[in-house]
Amino acid sequence: MLSQEKLQPVLVELSKKTLIGTVGYHVLGNHSMPPMLFPELQKMTLPDFVSVDELNWGPVAVIQMLEAEKPPFDRVIILCAIERPERQIGDLTVYKWEGGLPDEEQIQACVGDAATGVISVENLLVIGEYFKVWRDDVYLVDVEPGPEIAGEQLTPDMEDKIPEIISVIRSLAVGNLANLASITPLHSDHLFQENKIA
Repeated sequence: MLSQEKLQPVLVELSKKTLIGTVGYHVLGNHSMPPMLFPELQKMTLPDFVSVDELNWGPVAVIQMLEAEKPPFDRVIILCAIERPERQIGDLTVYKWEGGLPDEEQIQACVGDAATGVISVENLLVIGEYFKVWRDDVYLVDVEPGPEIAGEQLTPDMEDKIPEIISVIRSLAVGNLANLASITPLHSDHLFQENKIA
């Protein structure tokens, strides 16, 4: 049995103030999985230190919200669905943001996109990094949507993945990383390559 002294750091780690956020456009089939899954995430039984929110209202507004949060979130988990090479629909990749900034021209491009209403995980990460809102842990739970198709339904392949997606998010939210198969480090210089984060 763990002593009180050894148990305390574990409890602190598990009780990090945490935000689960969804990023994605609506009415784009599998690409809209994050906002479509938002009501299910809200129903999850989670500890009091975990909040769930939509982050679809533009990176600048999201960063302003995060800056105003007192105390700040120690852990942020972002659910997204970005088409990437060499993945099948429903393939799930967990990335851990390791920080860093691209060159100044790319930063300005991110801010410009954000100002015109572009919803983008890459822009959100870069602008958040620039304004120093990210703290200890930022994770992306990125699920392959396949080609973009308009509509309000998920394909069966994506529907089948929902229990796994929720399980992964729950594990990240409570700091139970041992349940995850792998976590891939993500740096700013990986965001804007031809194949993006792949």
